[in-house]
Amino acid sequence: MVIRYLSRSSSVRTAALALGALVLLSSPVAAAEVPAEPAPPRPLPAYSSTLLDRPGTQVRPDPGAPALPGDVSALSWVVADARTGEVLAARNAHRRLPPASTLKSLFALTALPRLDADRRHVVAEHELAGVGEGSSLVGVAEGRAYRVADLWRGVFLSSGNDAVHVLAGLNGGVGKTVRQMRAKARELGARDTHVVSPDGYDAAGQVSSAYDLAIFGRAGIADPEFARYCSTRVARFPAGGWSYPIQNTNRLLTGADGVAPYPGLLGVKNGYTSHAGSTLISAARRGGRTLVVTVMNPQAGGGRAVYEETRSLLDWGFAAAGKVRPVGSLLPAKSTRTAKGPGHAAAQTAAALSVDSDGSDWPAVLLVVTGSVALLAGLVVAVRRRTATVARRTDAAREFVE
Repeated sequence: MVIRYLSRSSSVRTAALALGALVLLSSPVAAAEVPAEPAPPRPLPAYSSTLLDRPGTQVRPDPGAPALPGDVSALSWVVADARTGEVLAARNAHRRLPPASTLKSLFALTALPRLDADRRHVVAEHELAGVGEGSSLVGVAEGRAYRVADLWRGVFLSSGNDAVHVLAGLNGGVGKTVRQMRAKARELGARDTHVVSPDGYDAAGQVSSAYDLAIFGRAGIADPEFARYCSTRVARFPAGGWSYPIQNTNRLLTGADGVAPYPGLLGVKNGYTSHAGSTLISAARRGGRTLVVTVMNPQAGGGRAVYEETRSLLDWGFAAAGKVRPVGSLLPAKSTRTAKGPGHAAAQTAAALSVDSDGSDWPAVLLVVTGSVALLAGLVVAVRRRTATVARRTDAAREFVE
């Protein structure tokens, strides 16, 4: 039997010819023969990422846009499109202020997915021990059994700090829940928020911002369970063998105490403490558009001001739709990741060159040289591997013939 095989010299000659062809194709002469398509122009950003960092009112009206309402006295506020996350206008968006019970929105975003709504729990005395003096309460009593869903209605409708503490206990404790809330805020891109107490009760160092509260409101109405609770106007709360009615404290939702209900309101959360003043996260839908508006600490107008200023900002937001350019976004910034692979080093080189280039041709030349060296190095490795494989097959073939 005669077996034909390639000699080592012919294999090397073949690889050398292939290498020469590849180098020729990568040379400037070969590239010039096939003109590359011009790169598409980069689109201009829809907004400056620094606008919301500036103090004062930020808005970018187009011709025909309505003027911002002049009756808004809040220290901080935000108007945003809930679908896109675009901020249409804002005032002191990142100013850190005490949030009061609007922080319960972050508590709900954190704990709702972790607790079974149908679970029944008998409240222990120690679970109510940490409720702050003067807190808003729904009437949770020790020794009494409640469903988790009942406790959540106590949180959303009555802003019950007693219900928050019991739910936090079911979630592993107040300390664990606070840590989870901090992590949830970071996950959502809410960098102004620092949680100390899950119920929003005044505590040293506990702050949020109109921007962060808008993030929480947007995330909340996107969750069906959260949205159902925050839009409930009236419910009944169990008290042993009987129950009593509770009404949502968000007057813009219920129309209580002389505040007209806002058409299309989806709810979310209101709050008040003597330190924080009045705070409110609201979401409303009209004509296929959903807006999120946050208002923190109005300086005029009394107890109704937070609702009336929210009303004015919602009206403006719906009227300004399509007539203003966004000044920012509620969406977290995307992290830039470079996948490691054969082109990783070349990509890093290109990135480094793009930073300090003075417009001369040497960066491009260096980049071409770097890419050519990387290509040649890869081909040399491939040739060596191929040569070794052929050599092994050749030795085996000789032994077979012999």
